[in-house]
Amino acid sequence: MAKTENTDFRTLVRWFWYAVVAAPLSLILLLLLTWAGLFGSLPSTEEIANPKSYLATQIITSDGRQLGTFFTENRVHSDYGELPEHLVQALIATEDERFLNHGGIDFRALARAVVKLGRDGGGSTITQQLAKQMFHEPARGFKRLFQKPKEWIISMQLESRYSKEEIIAMYFNQFDFLYQGVGIYNASNVYFGKMPAELHAEESAMLVGMCKNPWLYNPARAGREESALNRRNTVLSQMENSGFLTEEEADSLQALPVQIDFTPGGHDKGLAPYLREHIRQYMKEWVTNHRKPDGSEYNLYTDGLKIYTTIDSRVQRAAEEAVEQHMTQLQKAFFRQIKGRAAGPFYFDQGNSVAGANQIIGKAMKQTPRWQSLRDAGMSEAAALAEFKKPLDMKVFAWGGDRDTLMSPWDSIKYMKSIYQVGLLSVEPQTGFIKAWVGGVDFKHFKYDAVRQGRRQVGSTFKPFVYAAAIADKKYSPCMQVPNIQTCIEAGQYGLAESWCPSNSDDKYGGVLTLKQALAGSVNTITAYLMKQVGPAPIAQLAQNLGVKSDIPVVPSIALGTVDMSVFELVGAYTAFGNQGLYTEPIVMLRIEDANGVVLDEFGPTTREVFSPEVAYTMTSLLQGVTQFGTGARLRYGGGGYPDGVATGFPYSFDMPIAGKTGTTQNNSDGWFIGMVPNLVTGVWTGCQDRSAHFGSTAYGQGASTALPIWALFMRRLYADPKIGIRRDAFDRPLLPMTIALDCGSLQSDQAEAREESSEFD
Repeated sequence: MAKTENTDFRTLVRWFWYAVVAAPLSLILLLLLTWAGLFGSLPSTEEIANPKSYLATQIITSDGRQLGTFFTENRVHSDYGELPEHLVQALIATEDERFLNHGGIDFRALARAVVKLGRDGGGSTITQQLAKQMFHEPARGFKRLFQKPKEWIISMQLESRYSKEEIIAMYFNQFDFLYQGVGIYNASNVYFGKMPAELHAEESAMLVGMCKNPWLYNPARAGREESALNRRNTVLSQMENSGFLTEEEADSLQALPVQIDFTPGGHDKGLAPYLREHIRQYMKEWVTNHRKPDGSEYNLYTDGLKIYTTIDSRVQRAAEEAVEQHMTQLQKAFFRQIKGRAAGPFYFDQGNSVAGANQIIGKAMKQTPRWQSLRDAGMSEAAALAEFKKPLDMKVFAWGGDRDTLMSPWDSIKYMKSIYQVGLLSVEPQTGFIKAWVGGVDFKHFKYDAVRQGRRQVGSTFKPFVYAAAIADKKYSPCMQVPNIQTCIEAGQYGLAESWCPSNSDDKYGGVLTLKQALAGSVNTITAYLMKQVGPAPIAQLAQNLGVKSDIPVVPSIALGTVDMSVFELVGAYTAFGNQGLYTEPIVMLRIEDANGVVLDEFGPTTREVFSPEVAYTMTSLLQGVTQFGTGARLRYGGGGYPDGVATGFPYSFDMPIAGKTGTTQNNSDGWFIGMVPNLVTGVWTGCQDRSAHFGSTAYGQGASTALPIWALFMRRLYADPKIGIRRDAFDRPLLPMTIALDCGSLQSDQAEAREESSEFD
């Protein structure tokens, strides 16, 4: 019996040593067979040395933020030195505690995983995970089993070629955190709105926790908040266990709630989508005219170009928030005003409103792909129209998020044409640098850029050009008094076929007004008087010298703003008032670099003197009157109110120097406000897509109600952050002595209420 027991023991020992010897030999054999290609081809040495990685083109703000990307795969490279220490520590503690001590394969961890069947974690190292990300597609079962030895071989090759720091950086650059957050650079921006180096320890732990399963532990997914929190805290515990955090530090961080600043990637989302589309269109032409050293064309979506811009992310965010805050309220007021109207938002001076509305909607209907497909299918026009009037489940734009509704395509067109649009551009006058660009209310639904593409009548915002031409030519003082009587330019003068005799919007006349009072109240008769003295040709030429490229008819009526211009042109022209008479063409791009930081192109503004510093300062003084006692005076008020709260955020109670001009076109189709402080000129336009869609009353539809509040809310946000550097002091006075008198004594308007133009062309 004893002999049998001894024999059994010796057999067990023998088999034990067989296993001890066979296991490494089998592993070696497996690796050799893998190397020989038994389980499929391995990446070449060249591929290991230069792994294929599509890099997104970045748009970068002046304050160092990523504004957006153009990509096939939204990946931006980060060097190891850009990664915070706690991010690296979180990864090592959680995924590969012995990372610094192995050469790609951790045999101790592998043995533990085999013995415990993976209950205490797998044996996969960070390097192996990187190999999987770089060279393998997701797989399960036997296919995945055959991938493993290939990953071991690739891992050893990676370890032999790259340092541990480089492998860590490659891992973070490679990982897809979802929502267009490929790589740690984009993930930091998508989930926290910051650069990797700015991540806090708990944020680093959150992102590392997602590496286990970015879908399951995603803090932005509804219903996954608790899972994400628990996973983050697990990572923090691992960091404590590894000695990277003290117990007190871990406990403190684990007690923090999950806080994200979620901005998913994608062309329709994020800051400044209209600007990004403008840059994309520009770059499409740029890449055809610029070549790589080898003669090939740059690829905007894969070559990792860096486009540096003048945009300040803080200013841009403030602009978009101000737009949303006011336009939400303005839209509600507009819907209330048009509720129950058969013609919806459309008003017409003559003819049947319903018939006119149907004509507009019908024309838009016939431009839709749906109409074309119905007609291509052989459907008659009447039958296709009937289809358009059948209710369907659909999503439509709404402030606060798209709204699910039951609506006919016909009614959806009318609804979308009821949405008030907006354009905002903010420029530093001394440099021409564009600081904010808002081209519309929602890029997903409304692609048309109101800043650069749109051209609308500018109304009384054109009047300062008339005043500037008169002051430059005649040396008029703001104190000059002009009778407030109807002024006519007779037929035959300036090529007129018939006399032109504009009236004031309020039909009030009499007395005399200084030029400062007249511009402040936007008095048409005084503007007509100045037009008569100067003539339309010098005024049109002045506007063109100020960067206006739109056609300006050389006729007297341009004095009242019958000209169509873009927000870009109008704001650019106003910069000369705040820049000593120098026009500086607004620019948004500073330079373009390749993925290695080599400068490929640089940009600078075009500058020219249009009028003297004295004229510019005089105009600034005149425009300050608009906000002191004129059509923009509500910026100064500290009490009162407006119907339906249409002046969002009122009272504003600004007390710093502000120059500006309101504008309202005929029938309230367009509302404008151009506001100036010493180092920022901002223009705002509001209106519906079709000029016949507008408010029915001036109280709501004037520029002081539709556009000015956006400027006020925007500037309130900028002044709240001193780091942005918006000046509160006086406008810069010319160095040479003034020859034009500016001190007019007490300038009080005779009117209790500030004037506002509403029907300038009547």
